[in-house]
Amino acid sequence: MRSFVLALIAALALSAADPRPGWAAGLAHHAGTVTTDDGAIGYETFGPGAGGAASGRLPVIVANGGPGLTHAYMMLNDLWPRVARDRLVVVYDPRGLGASRHIKPGAPQTLAAQVADLEALRAALKLDRIAVVGDSFGGLVAMAYACDHPDRVARLVLSDSVPPRSKDMVHLLPDAFPDVEAQDAADMTRLGPTTEAAARVSLRDHFRMIFYAPAKRDAYLARMGDLGFDPAVGAAVTKATADVDLTERVKALTMPTLVLTGRYDLNVAPIVAWRMAHEIPHARYVVFEQSGHLPAYEEPGAYRAVLERFLDAP
Repeated sequence: MRSFVLALIAALALSAADPRPGWAAGLAHHAGTVTTDDGAIGYETFGPGAGGAASGRLPVIVANGGPGLTHAYMMLNDLWPRVARDRLVVVYDPRGLGASRHIKPGAPQTLAAQVADLEALRAALKLDRIAVVGDSFGGLVAMAYACDHPDRVARLVLSDSVPPRSKDMVHLLPDAFPDVEAQDAADMTRLGPTTEAAARVSLRDHFRMIFYAPAKRDAYLARMGDLGFDPAVGAAVTKATADVDLTERVKALTMPTLVLTGRYDLNVAPIVAWRMAHEIPHARYVVFEQSGHLPAYEEPGAYRAVLERFLDAP
């Protein structure tokens, strides 16, 4: 469990291995910040509307996982750039991290604050209705945003998302990887559990366990490059959201919802997605049969096809 916690609170620096030079040609791109009462939220937009005319297709805002991660971990293949060829895609860093690290000392890390940041971003970009994609921990932010701003959410996508309340989490990595967990514990003892070196080792250990295919795992790890991290932010978010319970509120959602999971996701077990899909009205459940926790990386073609069909459905 220690490696899971440390991995969740590790933050990937925006300077990590960046695939964008290979796929940026011809793709509209803009980076900016949105000013809130607590500081600045940094974001990037890709595709139509990122400095040119809008495509007319439903724009997407992606809330990434963690807590404590920047959106960089989601950009290690060209999945989102491909989606952005036909529609506006917005990614951003959660408050206190990466391009959003400039916030006021003591600014809250509550779920309400995370939702307020997403709404400030939507409003600043003048987007009327959006699709919200929540990946892993970002699924909690996406669900809360949909509950608070249902008039703004045309479609909701929960990708290997954590459940609406933390006590319903099913995390199987320690059971499936006792050897990696034991080595991680030994490394924590050797390096000291609060050191930068320990967090780096634990982060890599975590990523070693969340893939289905060893080849995809090794390719991902090779691209990660130099990692940044902020354990304080991750710990603050974890503490501030520990008692959140959205189970009753999500049952009242009316927008079409897509619940995605990797068949071999041992980080957030598929039973979590299955239960959410049966709690949220109008939800569709889709399993990627050759994926762990990151089907957008392990099966990008299938993931994109499922996502775009859902976004474009009448």
